[in-house]
Amino acid sequence: MPTVITFVRLLCLPLFLYLLFGRDDRANAAWLLGGLGATDWVDGYLARRLGQVSEFGKKFDPTVDRLLFIVATVAIIIDGAGPVWFLAIVLAREVLVGSAVVIATVFFHMARFDVTYLGKWATLLLMFAVPGFMLGSSDIAGNEFFEVASWILAVPGLALSLFTAAGYASKIRAGVVAGRAARHGLTA
Repeated sequence: MPTVITFVRLLCLPLFLYLLFGRDDRANAAWLLGGLGATDWVDGYLARRLGQVSEFGKKFDPTVDRLLFIVATVAIIIDGAGPVWFLAIVLAREVLVGSAVVIATVFFHMARFDVTYLGKWATLLLMFAVPGFMLGSSDIAGNEFFEVASWILAVPGLALSLFTAAGYASKIRAGVVAGRAARHGLTA
């Protein structure tokens, strides 16, 4: 069940792109993206609650989260529905950290590590700030409110995101060392 929810979230990505580009409907694309962000915790909660935590799910869910976030951010930059400099920093952080984790895991046998509590907060804030910027740049009533609210969420979200990236860099470095040692039969 939790993996199905993650898969459905992934299937909503083309719908988001269609709403944004095919229908030129920023508001509904933003609501969908916000809904996808709001349901991000559902699959993990259900997996723990139902005792359905799996190694596949532990890899699939964050991979889908990253893919959704990266594709949506690039699409929003292309559409001009948010502050480009802000979105570019968020995108660069996601790509750098995500790439480092993949490379360290695949090539250096780094053990998987969980997202930190602060990392979860950063993601939560950004998952609401980004669609909020889209709503702020749309023509819906109250768009100014969404613009202001987005900045209120975005500034601490970006700060936490960059702070946790530094912490993840240390974890990745330690994971690479431990992976090499394990591969060569040494103790770290």
